[in-house]
Amino acid sequence: MSKKIVLGFSGGLDTSYCVKYLSEDKGYEVHSIIVNTGGFSEAELRNIEAHAYALGVKTHTTVDAVKTYYDRIIRYLVYGNVLKNNTYPLSVSAERLSQALHIADHAKLLHADAVAHGSTGAGNDQVRFDMIFHIMIPGVEIITPIRDLQLSREAEIAYLKTKGVEMNFEKALYSINKGLWGTSVGGLETLSSKGWLPESAWPTPCIRNDTEPVRLGFTKGELTSINDRNFSHPTAAIQYLQTLAGPFAIGRDIHVGDTIIGIKGRVGFEAAAPMVIIKAHHALEKHVLTKWQLQWKDQLAQFYGNWLHEGQILDPVMRDMEAFLENSQQTVTGDVFVELMPYRFQVTGIESPYDLMSSKFGKYGEMNSGFTGNDVRGFSKIFGNQTSIFYQVKKETDGEN
Repeated sequence: MSKKIVLGFSGGLDTSYCVKYLSEDKGYEVHSIIVNTGGFSEAELRNIEAHAYALGVKTHTTVDAVKTYYDRIIRYLVYGNVLKNNTYPLSVSAERLSQALHIADHAKLLHADAVAHGSTGAGNDQVRFDMIFHIMIPGVEIITPIRDLQLSREAEIAYLKTKGVEMNFEKALYSINKGLWGTSVGGLETLSSKGWLPESAWPTPCIRNDTEPVRLGFTKGELTSINDRNFSHPTAAIQYLQTLAGPFAIGRDIHVGDTIIGIKGRVGFEAAAPMVIIKAHHALEKHVLTKWQLQWKDQLAQFYGNWLHEGQILDPVMRDMEAFLENSQQTVTGDVFVELMPYRFQVTGIESPYDLMSSKFGKYGEMNSGFTGNDVRGFSKIFGNQTSIFYQVKKETDGEN
C-alpha cells in the first residue's frame, strides 16, 4: 500500500515536478491541495484542479481561505498598521503562513505519512512551511524535492518532458504572486540593489488620471463600509477598495529587507487597498487613541510584524500581542476621507464620535476651555520638578556658579 503524501500545489513548474517525482519515482499516493488566499479566480482554480489530476494526483482539494486569512492574520496587521521596514505590508509572508496552516490541517485529516512543498533552498518560504509543519504535524516527514535535489528550472522542464507532461514551460519575464493583501513582483530589476520595475511589469496598469474621493468607514478598527456601501465581512471591503484604488496604480514600491536565512533581498509589490487601509486606519487612530496607546501599539506592532514575517505565527506571544491589539481598537470607529490620485493618495481627514480633538476641550494653538493659564503654570513647574532638582543638586555639589 502506497504511503500518503499531501502536497501544497500551485500548478506551476515546481509543484508539477513534485507530483510526478513523488508519485512515479518515489511511489507516493499524492494528495494535492491549493489554498486560495485571494489570488485565484474560479476559472484559474478549475484549471489548476484539472492540471493536478492530469499529472496523476489521487485527490485534489481547493480551500477557500480568504476569510480565515483575514480573521487569523490580516486584521492584526491592520490593527498594528504593520509595514515591514516602514514599506511592505507583508503581502506574501502572511499569505504563506495561512497556506501552511491549512496544508497541515489537511495532512492531519488524511492521516498522511508525509507532506511536501515546492520551495527552493534560497528563500523564506521553506522556513515558514517547514516550521509550521514541525509544530502542527510533528513526526510527519517533510519532503522538498526542488530544494533537496537542488534542481534548476531547466532540469525540471527536461524531466517533465520525459514524462509526457504538456504545460506552458515558458518562464514569465516577471514572477507574480497575487493575494488578498497585495501582489509581489519579482524580476531582473529586483535581483540587484539598483533598478526600478518598468511600467509593463506591474500587473495593474495605471488607467486613471483623474482624482476620486473615497470615504472609508471603520468599526472597531475594521473596514466595514466604503462611501455608502456596507460590507458583511472586511474581505469584501478590501476587494472592493482594490477595484477603486488599483486603477490609479497606488501602492507600488520595492521592499528591501532581511530574509529569515540571513541574506538581504528586494521584491517589488503593489498593494493599493492594503496601503490605503493602513494609512487611513492609522490616521483615525491618531485622533481617537491616547498618546501611550499609540506608543505601545507601535512598539508591539513592529515586533509582531517582524515575528510574523519570520514564520512565528504559532508562538504563544503572538496571541498575547493580538489580545492587546484587538483591545486597543474599542474606540477606533469612524470615517476616514481619502483622495485617490495617480500613483498616490492623500488622507484628508476623519470624523469620529471618539475624536479626542473635540473642540469642547480646546483648540490647539488657539485657545483652551478645559484649563486655565494658572493651571499650566503650576503643571509646568511640577512636570519639570525632578529635572530642576537634578540641576540644582549638581550645581551645588560641583561648586558651579
